[in-house]
Amino acid sequence: MDYTVLAKGITLAGCAIGAGCALIAGIGPGIGEGSAVAKACEAIGRQPECKSDVTSTMILGCAIAETTGIYGFVTGLLLIFVAPGMFMNYLG
Repeated sequence: MDYTVLAKGITLAGCAIGAGCALIAGIGPGIGEGSAVAKACEAIGRQPECKSDVTSTMILGCAIAETTGIYGFVTGLLLIFVAPGMFMNYLG
C-alpha cells in the first residue's frame, strides 16, 4: 500500500490547520489596540493638556502590540504558501 498520498494529505491538512491557528493571532492586537485607544481618549477627555504625551505613548504601544499580529500573519502565509512545497519535496 502506498502511503505517500496519505502523508501528503496529512501534511496539507496540518499546514492548513496551523495557518488558521496562526491567523487567529490577529484578534488579540485588535482588541488590545481598541482598548488602548479607548483609554487614551478617556485620559485626553479628563486632562486635555496632556494630549501630546498620551497620544505619543498610545501610538508607540499600538505599534508594539501590532507586531504580534504581523508575526501571526507572516507565519500563516508561510504555512499556506511555503511549507507545503517544502514538505512535498521531502515526501517525494
